[in-house]
Amino acid sequence: MSAEPIVQIRDINKFYGDNHVVRDLNLDVLEGEFLTILGSSGSGKTTTLRMVGGFEQPTSGEILLSGENVADREPYERDVNTVFQSYALFPHMTIFDNVAYGLRMSKVPMGEITSRVRDILALVQLTSFEDRRPSQLSGGQKQRVAIARALVNRPKVLLLDEPLGALDLKLRKQMQIELKRLQRKLGITFLYVTHDQEEALTMSDRIGIMHEGVLEQVGVPKDIYEEPANRFVATFIGETNLFDGVIDAIGGDIARLQVESGTVLGRCGDVKVGEMASVSVRPERMRFSTMPVDGFSIEGIAREQVYVGSVLKSMVELPNGQEVRLERLASDPLPADGPVFLYWDPMDARVVQSPDQVVYTALQNATFL
Repeated sequence: MSAEPIVQIRDINKFYGDNHVVRDLNLDVLEGEFLTILGSSGSGKTTTLRMVGGFEQPTSGEILLSGENVADREPYERDVNTVFQSYALFPHMTIFDNVAYGLRMSKVPMGEITSRVRDILALVQLTSFEDRRPSQLSGGQKQRVAIARALVNRPKVLLLDEPLGALDLKLRKQMQIELKRLQRKLGITFLYVTHDQEEALTMSDRIGIMHEGVLEQVGVPKDIYEEPANRFVATFIGETNLFDGVIDAIGGDIARLQVESGTVLGRCGDVKVGEMASVSVRPERMRFSTMPVDGFSIEGIAREQVYVGSVLKSMVELPNGQEVRLERLASDPLPADGPVFLYWDPMDARVVQSPDQVVYTALQNATFL
């Protein structure tokens, strides 16, 4: 993959009246990569995609495609194509004619149109469907036609706005694999938008997490999951256990926190002694013992254990009522009665600044204090 950015989003802001939907967004999409913008409804992800595609104009900032500012250009003037959740196929046209439509509008010679359409239909495994109408296709087949229609124009960037959202679960998982295979084979840059975490983790080279118009973190899936930049990312991606407290010691990369239920350790980020912080620990990283473990003093009672194939999903209740989730091998159940002491490898836990500390620091820095 080239390290050169093909899409550069620079200081983009978007307002709808008083609603600030995208805030000071900066993002580079590298040539040939599959980058997913992941966020919940209202996070600004689709608005960002529409601004790159030219369907929305930014209130301020620049959007560069191959180094050229395209923020004021119409969609047809940009070398990008968009695939929407709705297939938007012409019902009266054959599959061949649907895919060929953009080429005909661009006045590509007929011989080249035939060659390119047949090549792309072969690539999406629809060679024998040329003469069918959209009504004769399944949902997954219609989605592949929509993708073929976008790709046949050979755009520099393909924008995909939750294109698999209308498919059932089994078909969606199948299409995820097919889309990633297609992207790798063609080498075209994909900028993908979804609210589905598993979809983003499965398909993406990199993921950008958006929340309330802010790009919270960009990274490869492993880093997004294991190295969350803040508390929001830690809780948004996958399942995690959070222990809130105050940092009372830092030694090298490890911080010790005093939390309501005891003492815990974690790998520290940009935090200081005396600050409020949270330790994020994934359920599969949690461990337990029948005896206290050095550096940890969290004791609880196992309340629930659910067998899920080779894994046991367990819940331990702490004295303050907090429920801690664990995932263990089915051969390693928690004690059915009596206390358990929770611990983990400190390098498997991420210390992130608490929202309370963020607010407190902002108040300290305010001019009226």
